[in-house]
Amino acid sequence: MSLKVQISTIWIILLLSASTVFAVSAADCAARADRAERSTGRTAGGAAVGGLRGAAFGAIVGDSRRSARRGAAIGGVIGGLRQSRSRNSIYNRTYDACMAGYY
Repeated sequence: MSLKVQISTIWIILLLSASTVFAVSAADCAARADRAERSTGRTAGGAAVGGLRGAAFGAIVGDSRRSARRGAAIGGVIGGLRQSRSRNSIYNRTYDACMAGYY
């Protein structure tokens, strides 16, 4: 076997055994971040939990139905905002990590 044939054989073996690495695009990272965001709880769920907690707190502290309603309203708004902020944070962290090449 000649030296050219040996080198070409080794080269082909190396090419076939190399693992394929694909470049990550912005669209790929956006899709990955969107999936991560959707796997968290919904904003409405955060509002519902916040409303229940606010109603309980208002009923205990205010000792009236009016205080319980006010607490539920305030708790619902705060719970919804907190869950929405958490979802945005998860999206941003996942997207940034993907673009940096950590995925």
